[in-house]
Amino acid sequence: MTDLYPEVEPYDHGMLSAGDGNLIYWECCGAPSGKPALVLHGGPGSGCSPWFRRLFDPSAYRVVLFDQRNSGRSRPHAADPTTDLSTNTTQHLLGDIESLRRRLGVERWLVLGGSWGSALGLAYAETHPEHVSEMILFGVTSGRRSEVDWLFRGGIARFFPEQWARLVVAGREVDVVEAYAALLDDPDPEVRRRAAFEWCLWESATPHWPPHEGLDRRFQDPDYAMAFARIVTHYVRHDLFLEDDVLIRNAGALTKVPGVLINGRFDFQSPIANAWELQRAWPRAELVIVDEAGHAAGEGIGREIVRATDRFRGETDYP
Repeated sequence: MTDLYPEVEPYDHGMLSAGDGNLIYWECCGAPSGKPALVLHGGPGSGCSPWFRRLFDPSAYRVVLFDQRNSGRSRPHAADPTTDLSTNTTQHLLGDIESLRRRLGVERWLVLGGSWGSALGLAYAETHPEHVSEMILFGVTSGRRSEVDWLFRGGIARFFPEQWARLVVAGREVDVVEAYAALLDDPDPEVRRRAAFEWCLWESATPHWPPHEGLDRRFQDPDYAMAFARIVTHYVRHDLFLEDDVLIRNAGALTKVPGVLINGRFDFQSPIANAWELQRAWPRAELVIVDEAGHAAGEGIGREIVRATDRFRGETDYP
């Protein structure tokens, strides 16, 4: 069995000025002269965690992590109700990635993304295939309307009816996403706090099977929960700022990019069909199904990611 690599600390970090008053936190781990790899976290709005650093051989990779706009250590933070999210879109994030690539002097890098990060990774690779050497995506989503509606407008509720019923009652509207976006923008801080709690309670249940009770540990921080809920509802209301089905239709841009798609068999947030259909449009990608795993990136998913990064570390087509 393949274990994760030991914990490492960044050897470099900084804040990238991205315009519109945004400062993007970034860090580099591993070998300064190693193969470049970029990590795209999920959410949107989750921020990068130290777990991602352990997915790469630190003697072989130069791993770049960053917190997407208004999340994690980036500023301004979405937990502040005055933080304007209008300049936080998929297109802005793609620009941030390119600015970071140029700032760090990287020509081509492996792109690793999970959940929302897989859709962002696809959007980046299809826009800039010349800068992507390989891709590893897990908990795969391609950002289609059907995938968004499945997760946030009741499709998944057939597997989590109790949790969904609570979310709907608290939202008090037919369109749960619009209802929570309004509640999270309410002038009353207690209304905002309660809305973030209910949203994150729902988000805590669906990555696991059987469902978890209570909040996941990451949502115990009220600022994290508020920022996460605000950013997710912002993106979902705007259909992830993507034309429907565009990432599947444009997968032909990836003909020179090898990839690995990793999905838990019991991933209810991102059902295997997402990865299956993407693989049909992107034949250079291999689909790996992890039995007994859900959406949460646990031990089994982590092992498969490490196997994939180990496989690609020997590729030397990078600066």
